[in-house]
Order: sequence, then structure tokens, then C-alpha cells
Amino acid sequence: MNNNAAGGYCLATYRCYDEKADFDKKAQGIAVGLTVGSWTDLPEAKKAAMEKHLGRVVQVDVHEPGPGESASERYADIKIAYPDANFSRDIPALLVTVFGKLSMDGRIKLVDLAFSDRFLSAFPGPKFGMEGVRQLLGVHDRPLLMSIFKSVIGHDLAALREQFYSQAAGGVDLIKDDEILFENPLTPLEKRVEACLEAARQAESETGQKLLYATNLTGPTFGLLDQARKAIGAGANALLFNVLAYGFDALAELARHPDVTVPIMAHPALAGAYYPSPYHGIAANVLLGKLMRLAGADLVLFPSPYGSVVMPRDENMAIKDALLTSDPQAYTFAGFGGGAAGASGAVPLKASFPVPSAGIHPGLVPLILRDFGRDVVVNAGGGVHGHPMGPAAGGRAFRQAIDGCLAGERLDEYAAERPELKAALDAWGLKQ
Repeated sequence: MNNNAAGGYCLATYRCYDEKADFDKKAQGIAVGLTVGSWTDLPEAKKAAMEKHLGRVVQVDVHEPGPGESASERYADIKIAYPDANFSRDIPALLVTVFGKLSMDGRIKLVDLAFSDRFLSAFPGPKFGMEGVRQLLGVHDRPLLMSIFKSVIGHDLAALREQFYSQAAGGVDLIKDDEILFENPLTPLEKRVEACLEAARQAESETGQKLLYATNLTGPTFGLLDQARKAIGAGANALLFNVLAYGFDALAELARHPDVTVPIMAHPALAGAYYPSPYHGIAANVLLGKLMRLAGADLVLFPSPYGSVVMPRDENMAIKDALLTSDPQAYTFAGFGGGAAGASGAVPLKASFPVPSAGIHPGLVPLILRDFGRDVVVNAGGGVHGHPMGPAAGGRAFRQAIDGCLAGERLDEYAAERPELKAALDAWGLKQ
């Protein structure tokens, strides 16, 4: 099997709910069933040959219901190590191994993954990462600000350009396509890029500020690379990608390809089918954190704890930590001879920019900076387009909110001499 993978293990952590189960027995069943299939029935000679392929139970922590808790809330956190020798070094192979058929076996959720150094060495991670994006924009001392296209279906190039310019004129650092804007006769990819970048140049001549435009990369999977080449050839300086619709491997192939010379922004479309349930699916820190970064996303969007599509704050912070951490122990499992981080050529992963999203307005900026600090992209849609004074004023209101927070000011006081910010706070309120 995969000779260069022999010896290492990847570690999966599950939360398994069951009122009566013997969780130690359950864990052993998973470890054997998802690897060699059976163990006790094998002859001793066969066991010696198969042992390197056998999954190993690392830990079982049982939570018994306390007073007032239902018996149905009995669960165990189970850690199982899977030999690298069993799967190729790609994310689909790993996911099918550790959670393929197991995902259908009752109330069980994949809550964490750690990788052997050998597995990690197959992934260069983000090509640009957070610092690379900052370098492209020349912004190093503050959070970035992004605006989102709204109402783009059925509009022609002139309308798209006008909407782009109205956002760019407000001082945003990035603008992304709507994730549902696909190739169409009204705004074909290359023409869309040309029109929007023309508007970006006009805005830059007025604001002096560089801007990245994340063009939605769409189409049949095997044509994605050609589409990326077309977009980049037309001048695109970033790409938006619906990762979960296409798969992590599609992102990884794009991110590592030498022709993809711009940052990739990962959209979380379909994520709600995976992470929200406590009993099923894949935890957000794995789905939108570790795997996105491992596969090469330079920026990762996910629901915020504050806006219209709310994710619990602890899950948000877990995603943030997964995207930003420089601690190799957060990603590596060195048990059973897996080796220390860096021992087999794994390159330290660059940090990915966290982009908490959905329903963000200037009055939420204090909470975003409290939780994420400066290493965050403040992502606005309606908070820009719905500003009472227009989209350009909406962008300026966000920039004023960011500046006020960094200066340690109360925004209601800071807004007194800044009409754009004041209008935003009057419209949406303030939380700090």
C-alpha cells in the first residue's frame, strides 16, 4: 500500500450518543470495523501481517447524564487512530475511512481530526494565506473590510459594474461575487472580470486603495482549472469557490496548481447540512476550519455569532483557532510512531483569514474585533448596500467603525462627527 505513508496514524475524535451502549466495546467495533473488518476471528499468523492496518482506540471518555438531564444525553468522546497505510494522502480518502459508513450509524458526530506528519506533507496549504493577502493589499495594521454583491441575477454588465463601483468607492478592501452568480449570457466570466476591475481602477484612483475582487469560480468540475485560467487571464486577482459543493480535493488541486496565482476564498454553501446538529455530521472547526486550511483556502467564510445566520460563539472561536493557529500540535497526531511535526517534510501551514459573515452591520464591529482582533475580514452585505446614505457611505461607515474600535473609542461617541457611522448606528444599533 502507500509505502511513503507506512507507520503514521491520523486521529479522529467522535461524540457518540447512546443511552445504554458499552462505549468501550463500541469504540473497539469502530476501530476494527473501519480498518481490517474483523480481528478476533483471524489466525495469529494473519494478525501479525494485518496489525499495521488495524485501527487503535486511543481514548474513551464517557459522560453520564447528571441531575435533570435526559438519559438520551448520555455520550462518549471516542478517539481512534487510523493507520496511514490504509488510505492515500488525500482528504476524500481520509473522510471515507474515518466517517464514511460510520456517519450513518446512529447519533455520532465527527468533532475533530488530527493528521500524521506524513499525511500533512501532501498538502502545502494556503498559497497566500493571511499575510499574503495583506501584502497584496498593502494593509497590515487593521482588519480588512469586504463587501458582497447583492441582487446580481438578471443584471447586465453595466448594472454589475455600477454596483461594484458603488461598493469600491466606500473604501472596502475586497469585493466578492454572490455565490449563486454562475456563468450566464448577461455577465460571462471574462467580461464580468474586465468590467469589475475597470470599476476597481476607477475607485482606486479616487480612494488610493487597492482592492481584490473574488470572482465566483463555477462550472463542471473537470473544467474548473480552465475557468480559473480564463478568469486570471482576464485580470481576476482572487477567486471565490463553493468548496463543499465541489469537494475538498477540488480546492486542494486548484490551490496547489501553478497556474492559480491568486488567493482562493472558500464559501460555506451547504455547510448547514453538515455541522449544526449536535448528534450528526462534522463539527464546524473541522469542516470550515482545519480541512479548508489544509486544502488551501486563503480566506474562509462562515456564519458569525452576531448576525442573521448565527453560529454559536464557541464554534466560531474554534474555527478561528483552526484557521490561525501556529501550534503544530493542533493539527498533528504523533502517536504510535507517527513522528514529530516536521519530521517527514510537512510544511507549516500558512494561516487562513477568518471571515465571519451574514447580517453584519457597523454596530457589530466592536464584537467582531473583541473576538477576532485584527486578524479578521469584516464581511458586509446589507450593511453596505442598505446604508441610508448609499453603498459608498456604507463602506465608509464600516471603516470608521473599525478605526474607532482600534482607537479604543466608544462608537456612539466616535460617530458624533462622522455622519456615515452615525446613520448606520441609528439604523441598526450598536453592540459593544
